[in-house]
Amino acid sequence: MKKVGIASDHAGYEMKEFVVGYLQAKGFEVYDFGTHSPESVDYADYGHPLAEAVEQGEVDCGVGLCGSGEGISMTLNKHQGIRAGLCWLPEIAHLIRQHNNANVIVLPARFITNDEAVAILDEYFSTEFEGGRHEARIAKIPVQQ
Repeated sequence: MKKVGIASDHAGYEMKEFVVGYLQAKGFEVYDFGTHSPESVDYADYGHPLAEAVEQGEVDCGVGLCGSGEGISMTLNKHQGIRAGLCWLPEIAHLIRQHNNANVIVLPARFITNDEAVAILDEYFSTEFEGGRHEARIAKIPVQQ
């Protein structure tokens, strides 16, 4: 995963800016879907474009941020091709990749530090999907029409 999309609302803006710099320093190509200031905005306005970019293959995966992480997670997971997981510990980041093959990681910017975000992101990007029994479970996530 080399192309990473990122999106946040105003509550996640400062951490998003930090994460963009961190990921670029690690060699990732980062696509910033906004927001681009700490002014109050709605997370859905930035989460939907990120989700669409992941679904369309414009980016390999995504990082979403908002104050609690919940609002942007809900927005992202409305998209059939998105498996976004909210992480506040590296162990959760490991599991969302290993068992759920999450294609978006969500950070609760008001509840973790930049150092914690780094540990969480490092775990996410260093963990491989286990496959096997998890593949059938993941196939059941999208709503069948």
